[in-house]
Amino acid sequence: MNDMSYSRGGTGTLVKIAFRNMFRNMRRTMFCVISVGIAVFFIVFYSSMIEGLLNSMHEVVQVFELGDVRAVSAQYEAESEYSPVQYPVAEGKSLTAVIEQVKAIPGVRAVFPRIMAYATLQESVVKHANLWGINMNEEIKVNNFNLTDRTDGLVQGRYPALDSNECAIGLKFAEKTGLKIGDRLPLKTISAQFSDKMWSPVITGIFRFDYAKMDGEAIIADFSRLQRLLVLEDASQQIVVYADKPEMSGTIAHEMEKIFGPDDVVSQWNEQYWIVMMNMYQPLFYAIYLIFLVVACFLIVNTIAMIIHERIKEIGMMGSLGMTRGEIVKVFFFESVFLSMLGATIGVLVGGTLTGILQNYPIRWTAIAGESTFAELPSANAIFMDFSWLNLLQSWFMGVVVASLFTLFPSLKSAFVEPVEALRR
Repeated sequence: MNDMSYSRGGTGTLVKIAFRNMFRNMRRTMFCVISVGIAVFFIVFYSSMIEGLLNSMHEVVQVFELGDVRAVSAQYEAESEYSPVQYPVAEGKSLTAVIEQVKAIPGVRAVFPRIMAYATLQESVVKHANLWGINMNEEIKVNNFNLTDRTDGLVQGRYPALDSNECAIGLKFAEKTGLKIGDRLPLKTISAQFSDKMWSPVITGIFRFDYAKMDGEAIIADFSRLQRLLVLEDASQQIVVYADKPEMSGTIAHEMEKIFGPDDVVSQWNEQYWIVMMNMYQPLFYAIYLIFLVVACFLIVNTIAMIIHERIKEIGMMGSLGMTRGEIVKVFFFESVFLSMLGATIGVLVGGTLTGILQNYPIRWTAIAGESTFAELPSANAIFMDFSWLNLLQSWFMGVVVASLFTLFPSLKSAFVEPVEALRR
């Protein structure tokens, strides 16, 4: 009987029957399609938002913390929460020579020495801040420090000149302290020799990086001036490296380990604590997406079960005309697959269009949830949705597969309907 059936059209005929059955009750069809569409829409939207958050975290870590690869001493790494300056990287070696060696590694785009130290402020309502020693005039050629506008972040004035008693402060810091360009900022810090260093730089610039930790706590000074103030001589607390492509960081880190040796620690940007944590949470995100789909699938499951109940006589007729149980199951399964595909397509189109538009407009989530909510998270105050064709394809595929698998079980119910009993009803 199977051979006779397939000779009359086979699977192609079953697909046609299933497709036509979709239009027999448009209201029920629309309910199924909309439920799957809404679930897939939320998957597209939230996955794009989470990817945008991850991208923001990656950028913050690369720009403000580790670069693509960072080298520090093992002692500094062990006590990094205190930002100690008494443990220089590549101790006993010429800083200039080490930097030239790192620059010679294939794939290295730029190499910068940096210093981060704690400072106690005097005559200020803000008592503590972070002194950030960098060569800003060189680094702005490589990085966009304002993470939203993609600029150097300068709002007023200019950044400190080379080896000068000058500094720049964040906009939030300026608002809290009432300081402005031209004012002096008396502070105290601890040198590499554990001596107190009093300093009173002139504020020459105000910046906004759109990153709460920097805008509210950082004081930018020229690297060479801070290096002398902290008695580091020809040494640096950190060496930060930027690669032509972030994917090359592993190879660069391996080569840097040969240069620095066992007393120093070479870290890649993707080894930062929060980056590792967010990557570990990826399965949880997918579990949440599946919950959206499972809820939507219950409607399709109920619909298919209802269809089978309503078409019980029709199933008996199909069986009496020679269709096998497997072919009857396929008809209902194909119908549910079509419903899932149509719903997933609508969800992807709507979600993709919305994320495509929103990728050009920042979502200022700290304005919604408050800066203190995410104070410890290395993320910008504003994030951009991440539009990705791969994300759309994965969301569509997930919607179709999960919904189809769920509807396979009620479809199997049609296989156990006896033609004679069905025709009696």
